[in-house]
Amino acid sequence: MVSTQNGSGTGTGAASALAALSNELAEAVSRAGAGVVTVNARRRQPASGIVWEADGLVVTANHVVERDEEITLGLADGRTVDARLVGRDPGTDLALLRTDAGDLEPAARSGLEPRVGHLTLAIGRPGPSGPMASFGAISTVGGPWRTPSGATVDGYLRADVAMLPGFSGGPLVDGAGGVLGLNSSTLGRGGGLTVPNGAIDAVLAALQAHGRVRRGYLGIGTQGVTLPEALVAAHGLPAARALLITTVEGGSPAEQGGLLLGDVIVAVDGATTSEVEQLQDQLAGDKVGRAIALRLVRGGEPRELSVTVGER
Repeated sequence: MVSTQNGSGTGTGAASALAALSNELAEAVSRAGAGVVTVNARRRQPASGIVWEADGLVVTANHVVERDEEITLGLADGRTVDARLVGRDPGTDLALLRTDAGDLEPAARSGLEPRVGHLTLAIGRPGPSGPMASFGAISTVGGPWRTPSGATVDGYLRADVAMLPGFSGGPLVDGAGGVLGLNSSTLGRGGGLTVPNGAIDAVLAALQAHGRVRRGYLGIGTQGVTLPEALVAAHGLPAARALLITTVEGGSPAEQGGLLLGDVIVAVDGATTSEVEQLQDQLAGDKVGRAIALRLVRGGEPRELSVTVGER
């Protein structure tokens, strides 16, 4: 008799806990859904977007914005408003829209430090029927990485949520409805990824300033090499690893600046350069359009050249 009562009580407690969790997740969808909009910017099914700021800024996935004009947003209150494209970055699959509707409710940011195992919800609003959601747990919390197009993203999340049709551009949220990042079904290999809030902010700052993310370009092909110890010691070079120039494009900033096939780049503006990805990062942002100091080894002798960074 005691055993039966204990089992019954345990079952009732578990059911109550499950019901409470279910209600909390439903409330999270409701809270987050107020800051999620429908993005009508392509011929097929609409996608989703996140109200990022109350003054009308909306972030979405770049690949769902197939046209630059005649873009509309479906708001949580049922209205449809016009929007314009502020800028886009295909490399990180982010696009920034603006609407003149001044009474939007921004999505609340999560204060959670994402960890593997945290329960999450993917939220979308791919039509007028209200928010939709899928449920899962974070499976990966990644650091800075390079996308297939060569852009650097400051971290990523992968969760085992279903990226339902039209969910791209919508948020991944925590159990309280706070936004962890933006979902993209095309950004990651082998399934969708979530771009975290901090990485979104960095891209949006560039889009508001320039309409695009400025990425530097020299017009060279390089590969990593190890310099002889005697050469490093003789000339006080900053590191034994450097970049050998294997190609120089005609008419490129590199050619115009005097770089030659076979030159070895050891530093950019005083910072060592030993990997291709490192060089790409050193050319980004405010370096575009500016002259940079390249420290080289040419024919076994150190040299310095000034080259103006172009834009890819």
